[in-house]
Amino acid sequence: MIRLAVRLTLNGGREAVTRLVITAVAVALGVGLLLAVLAASNAIDAQALRTGWFDITGSSDIHITGSSHSAPGASPEWWLSSYDAYDQQPIERVDVAALGPHAPVPPGITRLPGPGQYYASPALAALLRSVPADQLADRYPGHLIGTVGPAALQSPESLVIIIGRAPAQVARADGAARVTSIFTGRDPTNSTQGIAAVLGIVAIALLFPVLVFISTATRLAAARREQRFAAMRLAGATPRQVSVVATVEAAIAAIAGTAAGFCLFFGFRSELARIPFSGHPFFAGDMRLSPPAIIVVVLGIPAAAAVVAHVALRRVRISPLGTARRVRARRPSAWRTLPLLAGIGELVYFTAVGHPTTVNGQLWAYLGGGALTVAGVVIAGPWLTMAGSALLAGRASRPAGLLAARRLADDPKGAFRAISGLILAVFTATVAVGIISSMTENHALQTFGAAGRHILIAGLTGPRNLQDPNAAPGGVAVPASVTGRLLAVPGVSSVVVSHVRPAGTTADNLVDCGQLARLPVLGSCAPGASVAAFDLQPMGSTPGTRRTRVWPTVAMSAARVDRLPASGLLVGTNGATATLEQARTIIETSFPLQASPVTVFDSQGQQLLAAWQQLAGVVILAGLPIAGCSLAVGVIAGLTDRKRPFSLLRLAGAPVGLLRRVVALESSLPLLVVAVVSAALGLLVAELFLNSQLGLNLRPPGLAYYGYVAGGVLLSLGIIAATFPLLSRVTGPEAARSE
Repeated sequence: MIRLAVRLTLNGGREAVTRLVITAVAVALGVGLLLAVLAASNAIDAQALRTGWFDITGSSDIHITGSSHSAPGASPEWWLSSYDAYDQQPIERVDVAALGPHAPVPPGITRLPGPGQYYASPALAALLRSVPADQLADRYPGHLIGTVGPAALQSPESLVIIIGRAPAQVARADGAARVTSIFTGRDPTNSTQGIAAVLGIVAIALLFPVLVFISTATRLAAARREQRFAAMRLAGATPRQVSVVATVEAAIAAIAGTAAGFCLFFGFRSELARIPFSGHPFFAGDMRLSPPAIIVVVLGIPAAAAVVAHVALRRVRISPLGTARRVRARRPSAWRTLPLLAGIGELVYFTAVGHPTTVNGQLWAYLGGGALTVAGVVIAGPWLTMAGSALLAGRASRPAGLLAARRLADDPKGAFRAISGLILAVFTATVAVGIISSMTENHALQTFGAAGRHILIAGLTGPRNLQDPNAAPGGVAVPASVTGRLLAVPGVSSVVVSHVRPAGTTADNLVDCGQLARLPVLGSCAPGASVAAFDLQPMGSTPGTRRTRVWPTVAMSAARVDRLPASGLLVGTNGATATLEQARTIIETSFPLQASPVTVFDSQGQQLLAAWQQLAGVVILAGLPIAGCSLAVGVIAGLTDRKRPFSLLRLAGAPVGLLRRVVALESSLPLLVVAVVSAALGLLVAELFLNSQLGLNLRPPGLAYYGYVAGGVLLSLGIIAATFPLLSRVTGPEAARSE
């Protein structure tokens, strides 16, 4: 039977070849996407292994400022790692000073730079050449002597600089350390669990439409195959043998699709590496597959595709006369909504009682609830389609509406199957866009509001006494020339100086209320106050309260505060890149190795959110074409299976225009009804997740989201309209002849 099944599959005529090719394409897309996600997980681990050197806490013989001990046989060096940025792009900066000929050398370079020299990553070297010096290059003393190699870079676009300094310069800097070896390995502060969870969600979001596509493709010309299988039963074939034929047909397509999927992955691996799954693109070599993953995909995907196809073709298990005695399928009931309600109920539960305390608990809770909700949308879809058909039947006054309503009522599962890929794409995209957009907006606006995007914040000092964290921090003097240079930059509106607290006081940084009034977005002083206690940290406030906060009054004169050492600078700008970067350069060159000016958008958390937002775009861009292909195949399959009924209607006098309206209504009605329900459910799921996990509220999606949904619906309607010429060809009088 297996040889017979292979012959029928490969030599079954144009329809069999078309069905085989479409199913293989569907499997290839699914395998390619799955391999990309698996390789991305490995690439993220590879990135984490290359970033450990930047964190000296893993190095041996660390001594903070003032220690002179070194390990035997190795020369120590002064090491200061800090954070810099350009146009919201983080720059990893290391200032080093060798104390002997055998000082350790960071990965990616051949020797330590001397005073007046530095190494830069290829991306940073290109940036230094392309932007004006007063926006970036002036921050780094000396000249470029080479590039940092891939061994020290997280990604090809990483901005890394290693600057040589005189030992006395680095020794005086807060946070400097003496090291005799450089740590290699995974950065202990860089956890990949969060992005791994996001990749798992992405995999689910991408694979569901692909599985729907496989199921739809295998049903292409299902009625014709059922007649063929019935003929086989008449010739003496058993139900088991018929099942073997159907399964072999699906397995051949799955095996061919799996092979094509591997070809797609390796053929486009370089392009896939450019997708910033973790916020940064990968090196092409990072996108590798482990042997166990290859074995699982090679064996598991064909098996899973065969099972999906077998379930989709379960109606072929009929009696020899089954094509003439097919029993009408049971109508879907409201019980189909239970999985959907269960998934939403789980999220409501965690919203009420709080999220699990462990990372694994949160992963299982939200992935489980998300998967159950997605499956619930698919399971409840036929019932929603049937409800839409009832609504159409009650309001229809023309033959096309009545015929479409009748068709939907007869086979709501088939009608929903054709649009299920697009519905899943709408649902997953709504959840992704809702969550990520809300996280991004709340993260950016939680401290200062919209105007906070334009404020540059520079801390000018750190704790001098590491044994007594409660000791008053040191400070620096801010010459009038520095504030004058800042105010001379086009686009800078104001400069506020915060001051260190005097010894013996418990206040935060102090600020002159007259200066604070120049930047009202930072908050305000109480009426009549001259000095206030101010929180300099950009993310140190309760979300949404900082911009309206009234800072505590301090009983001190403004003149006395202005004489205290400065602890920080806050520069108000117009938000232009040139303005922010010129101001940042002025501060860094005025206070070398003391200041790291940042904006709200410069934080690493914001970079990760941007990465997740890009992942949402990946889901949308990958899911929409797959859903469109699924819809096209579903509509064509429906037309092929109904050639004879439509031909008989034409013989009875029904015009082709009437049949076109029937096809348009029975395809577009469930599409519109379930799309609206899916979008609403997606927003609800996003709101519940944000409330339970992050304590945030959903922010309305931007115009891009509505454009995506509208574009998807219009594309779907266009696909339905594109089948009208096929309808004219397959419903001619010759299709109604007796067989």
